[in-house]
Amino acid sequence: FVDQDDVMDLTERLIAHVFKKVKNIDVKLPLRRMSYDEAMEKYGSDKPDLRFDMPINDITDVFKDTEFTVFKNVVEANGIINCLVVKGQADNYSRKGLDQLTDFVKTYRASGLAYLKISDEVTGSIAKVITESELATLKECLSLENGDLVLIVADSKKNVVKASLGALRCKLGRDLGLIKEGHYELLWVTEFPSFEYSEEEGRYMACHHPFTSPLDSDVDKLLTDKGNCYSKAYDIVINGYEAGGGSIRIHDGEVQDKMFRALELSEEDIKEKFGFFVDALQYGTPPHGGLALGLDRLVMLLTGTENIRDVIAFPKTASASCLMSECPNVVDEKQLKELGISIDKK
Repeated sequence: FVDQDDVMDLTERLIAHVFKKVKNIDVKLPLRRMSYDEAMEKYGSDKPDLRFDMPINDITDVFKDTEFTVFKNVVEANGIINCLVVKGQADNYSRKGLDQLTDFVKTYRASGLAYLKISDEVTGSIAKVITESELATLKECLSLENGDLVLIVADSKKNVVKASLGALRCKLGRDLGLIKEGHYELLWVTEFPSFEYSEEEGRYMACHHPFTSPLDSDVDKLLTDKGNCYSKAYDIVINGYEAGGGSIRIHDGEVQDKMFRALELSEEDIKEKFGFFVDALQYGTPPHGGLALGLDRLVMLLTGTENIRDVIAFPKTASASCLMSECPNVVDEKQLKELGISIDKK
């Protein structure tokens, strides 16, 4: 395939055919496309579940001049303040229930969960510390109505806010019965970042793999603006699960060299790890790409189970043993010798 439109077109037509044959469901084509940035901004996930409506709202600007210390510190640290609006649920969550939601977001490293219950007299954990002006702006920009519950996470780290609210959104969708049984929502998530920064390594690493082609408009950013460099990578998402993913490969030797330099690989590293690949590029590699579907995951979705083990023919046990082949098992000395492995029996 020459470009990602070819790959995506063929894949979605195949998926639509499978859904029609197996479930007698007509999948409307072409599938919706959403950039990685939009998915993370609105849903806190690169595999958003669109079966129910509850986007993440950025309300940082509402509190840009706040005197509330917690929010003020976040704003001054260039952090963000985001929220979910849970329509009509203000009276259905007790203090205990909200404490449980707070404990839930803390597992995603959020420091806490603020909330407001909208009524003629607004109540909640921050009702007494925000101004009338801030509350009025909040009501207007979120189109709040009496009975709505607003759940807020603020943090200096954007990824903590998005991940915690994204996970909370999915939990609320399940807990409140917002997901219609038997309903499917499919979409493409595209333009994934080329790099992610590793605190452990102290450098940028490849998000997908070092052979993923950057967007044509971002080739010049490979060495100068890694944090804003995006790639020709794409995932097909069904009901909040990644059902398949792929990318267009780099076919230009100069672009591949830039990518290796961006990853801070030495000439020795490149030659030792990828020498065969670099050599092949010298012979005129054509533009190419592809996609791999997760067959087990797709079958899981089509059968309506939430446990992928239900559709794996011979799943491993908790101890990683296989009940069919009885692996791992005894290996004789001859087999070990062939592999150059010895067992130290202490």
